[in-house]
Amino acid sequence: MKQPVHFRDLGHMPYKEAWDYQEGLLQEALAVKSVRHTTAAPVDPADLPTKHYLLFVEHPPVYTLGKSGKMDHVLIGNEERSEKGIEFYQTNRGGDITFHGPDQVVGYPILDLEKFYTDIGKYLRALEDVIILTLAGYGINAGRSAGETGVWIDAQVKGRERKICAMGVRCSRWVTMHGFALNVNTDLSYFNHIIPCGIINKKVTSIKEELGREVPMEEVKEYLKENFCKVFDVELVAG
Repeated sequence: MKQPVHFRDLGHMPYKEAWDYQEGLLQEALAVKSVRHTTAAPVDPADLPTKHYLLFVEHPPVYTLGKSGKMDHVLIGNEERSEKGIEFYQTNRGGDITFHGPDQVVGYPILDLEKFYTDIGKYLRALEDVIILTLAGYGINAGRSAGETGVWIDAQVKGRERKICAMGVRCSRWVTMHGFALNVNTDLSYFNHIIPCGIINKKVTSIKEELGREVPMEEVKEYLKENFCKVFDVELVAG
């Protein structure tokens, strides 16, 4: 039996609302996991009834800064940002500054890694694999950049490196939140006002930019779901 992962497409949702939604699911899992500390006999983490979730969402324009990020990487003032209708949040995820907005698939897996493996590096590489496989379905040859989390194109070709998917996660007692942001038909001009992920002199791209045409968002989501199941050896269930 494959582990079930509850899939929910949240549609268009403000960043803070989605963050709070994730936090609620994480706290539910932590409450279940706390049981093993109140019982006399040891409890195998794999036997605890924690639930896994995969959330998809599109956010209105927003810049988010991770725990290790620097405000210097935000190149736009508050007044101009407000005039452009772009929100800003400092978050509790890893990573630096990034952008979320329309026509970008943001994926938030809330997984109890004690039911998979207790290795954050391995988890991040698995998320990257989901994206790499999805892009391969469009004939886009993507991969990794040494020492830099996320998914890249031409990462080894100096001057042509471009990031197509940013990642940043939080893990509390091996329960994950936050996740990935895949640029599909995203307006890339928003990235001009930040140093994306704090990486200087490297570009950002999208599926649309690489193919020279728009692609259906729902089609991309279906590829992502299929490849998530393949990489994590799970099955998605409604709700």
